[in-house]
Amino acid sequence: MAAASAPQSEAAASKAGSGAEGLLDVSVLKELARKSLVDALNSVNGAKTLVLDPTLAGPLGLVTEVALLKHHGVDKMFWLEPGPLSATSTNIVYLCRPLIKWVKIIADQIKRHSQESQKHTYTLLLVPRTSTLVTRILEEEGVLGDVTISSYNLQFIPLAEDVISLEHDSAFKEIWVDGDETIIYDSMQALITLQKLHGLFPRIAGKGDHAARLAHLLTRNTQSVASGDTDTHLNAPSETIDSLIILDRRVDMISPLLTQLTYEGLIDELIGIKNSHVELPVSLVAPPAAPNQGEASSSTAPSTSTAPSASLTKEKKRKHHLTTATDPLLSELQDLNFSAVGKKLNQVARRLDEDYKLRHKAETVAQLRDFVGKLGGLQSEHQSLRLHTGLSEMLVPMTRTEEFNKSLEIQQNLLALYDVNAQVTAIEELIAQGADMRTVLRLLCLASIILGGVKAKSLENIKREVLQTYGYNYLPLLLSLSAPPLAVLLPNPLPANAPPSVADSKYPYNSLRKSLRLLIEDPDPLEELENDISYVYSGYAPISIRLVQCVAQKGGVLSNPAIDKDKKGAGGEDGSKRPSATPMVQAHPIVGWKGFEDVVASIPGETVDIVQKLPIGQDGSPLPPVSSLMLPRERASTTVVFFLGGVTYTEIAALRWVSRQNKGRNFLIATTGIISGNGMIDSIAGINATASKEAGL
Repeated sequence: MAAASAPQSEAAASKAGSGAEGLLDVSVLKELARKSLVDALNSVNGAKTLVLDPTLAGPLGLVTEVALLKHHGVDKMFWLEPGPLSATSTNIVYLCRPLIKWVKIIADQIKRHSQESQKHTYTLLLVPRTSTLVTRILEEEGVLGDVTISSYNLQFIPLAEDVISLEHDSAFKEIWVDGDETIIYDSMQALITLQKLHGLFPRIAGKGDHAARLAHLLTRNTQSVASGDTDTHLNAPSETIDSLIILDRRVDMISPLLTQLTYEGLIDELIGIKNSHVELPVSLVAPPAAPNQGEASSSTAPSTSTAPSASLTKEKKRKHHLTTATDPLLSELQDLNFSAVGKKLNQVARRLDEDYKLRHKAETVAQLRDFVGKLGGLQSEHQSLRLHTGLSEMLVPMTRTEEFNKSLEIQQNLLALYDVNAQVTAIEELIAQGADMRTVLRLLCLASIILGGVKAKSLENIKREVLQTYGYNYLPLLLSLSAPPLAVLLPNPLPANAPPSVADSKYPYNSLRKSLRLLIEDPDPLEELENDISYVYSGYAPISIRLVQCVAQKGGVLSNPAIDKDKKGAGGEDGSKRPSATPMVQAHPIVGWKGFEDVVASIPGETVDIVQKLPIGQDGSPLPPVSSLMLPRERASTTVVFFLGGVTYTEIAALRWVSRQNKGRNFLIATTGIISGNGMIDSIAGINATASKEAGL
C-alpha cells in the first residue's frame, strides 16, 4: 500500500507546492531530532531498557520508529509510571521532561533496586535540556551518584511541509497559569537552531509581553552564540527568510475559544487530534477486504446514508496519522470550511469513477500498461476517499446537535455585539441543560473578553451554577481563569482592589472589529467562497492572522485581496489550492508594523520591531535594509511566524490562505504546540489527556 501511494503523494505534494516554490525544507529538522536521539542512545553501550515519559511518546513517534530504537540497543520499553520496574538489561535509560513528578518516580525505582540488590547502570536523558532542579531532587533523594544525567535536545518537529512544532502541550498553562517561563528559553534555543540552518532573521516583529521577552532573549543569545561559532550561518543575514513574527497567545485569546469550522479544525474540536494522530474506527483506517475495489468506486460517493455513522462510533478505535505525505486528499480538504467538504468529496468521487472507467477504453497494450501504472495511485486515492467520507459522516451528526448549534449562535452574536445580555442568559441555559463544561467556560471567557467583562452579579451566579452543576473540583480552574496574568474571566466593572495589570489587560475588541475588519458582511455565501481569511470562521477573521497581515500583507487588512480579482477565477469556489487565474499580488518588503502602529499599540502587551545587527566582531552595522532584501528576487522568501503558547488548525488554514494570495512570500508556521479551546480548558484544569501513550510508538 505504501509503495502504491508514493506516486499519488508526490502528485499531492506538487499540487500543494504549486505557487509555493521556495518553501524551506523542514525535513532537516526531523533528521536533526533523529540523529540527536541516536547519539544519546549510543552514549550508553550495550543493550538497554528504555523507560519513557508517556507525554513524549507522541512527539517521538513523529521523528522515529521502534525499529530504529531497537537497532540502537533498546531491547525493552516501559512507560515511566509509579511502581516497581523489572528490567533484565544492566543499562536503564530514562527519557523524560524535567518535571518533579517524574524525577521522584525515578528516584523511587532506583532506591527499590538497591534494596533488592539489583545492579543497574542508570542514565537520565532530559528533554530538551538538563535542569538544576532535577539534580537537586536526586541529591535530596540520595541517588544522584547512581545516575548519569544527560539531555536529548528535541526541538522543532515538522508536522507538515509548512508547520513545525515543539509539541509542548502544556506551554500555555505553564506561561499564563503557573508563571513558568522555561518554554520561552526552549523556544529561543529552537529558533537559534533555525537561524544556524538558514541565517539570521533580518527583522523580528512581535506582539505581547512574552513575545517581546522571547525576541530580546533571541537577539541577545544569537549574538553570544555567533561570536563563539564561526561555522554556522549566524554571521550573515538569511537569504531565504525575510523576517520572524512572534505572537504571544494572550494577544488573541478569542480565536482559540471559538469553534473551529475548517475540516481539520473540526476534527480536532469534535474527535481530537494529538501529535497529528487521530483515533478512528478500524474499518475506516484499514483498506477494505473487497477484491474489486474498482467496481465499488462509485459507492464511495459521500451520499451514503448516515446509518453507518452510529455503528462507526461504537467500533474499536485505532490511531491514524493525519499527514499529507501519505494521504493524497488531505491537502485538498484540511483547510476547507466544513460546509464545502461534502461538495469536494463528491467531485473527487466522480473524478475517480471516471478514471476507473478508463480501463474499459484501453484497447492497446500500451494503453493498458498506462492504466496499470496509474492503478496504484487510484487505489491510494480511493482509500483516502473512503477515510474522509467516513470521517465526514462521523462529524455531521455532531455538528447537528442542539448544543453545537446553540454554542455557534452565541459566538456569532457575541462577535457581532448583538443583544449581549441575551447571550449571557443563553450561556446560563446551556448550564441548565447540562452542556459540556468546556463549551460553557469557553463561551463565558469569550463573552468576558469581547464585552470587557461580564456584569458582576451575572458572573457570580454563573460561577455558582458551574460549580453546583459540574462539581467543586473546578473551583481552581475558575480561579485560574480569573486571576492575572490570564485574567480572561472578569466582572464588569472591575472591583476596586483589582491589580492595575488586570485593568490594563482589557481587550479593545469593539475598536479592533472596525480597524482590523474582523467581521465580513458579504452577500456571497461565505462558506462557499474563500475571499478573505474570515472564511475559516464563517465570517470572522482571526485577530492573530490579521496581525500577521499587518506586517506581511498590509493590503489584506484593509480590503480583500481576492475580491479585487474575478471571484470565479480566484480558484476558491471549491476551496481548491490551485493558483488563481488572475496574477497574485507581489509581496511587499517587510517594514515592521508601519501603518498599523496605533491599532497594534491598542492591544495589551508590548510591541517589538527589531532589525538584527550582525554579531560583534563583524562590522557591527545593521543587516542590509529589509527593503533591499525584498526587492524582486530570483526566488521566493519565507516569513517565519512563531506562536508562543500554541496555534489552532484554523489559524494555520487562514495563514495558508494569506500565503496563496502572495507572490514571492511563503509562510513557515512555528509553534509551541497545536491547541484547541477544549485542550486549553483541560490543560488549565489539570486534566491530562495521556491517552496519547500509543501515538506513533
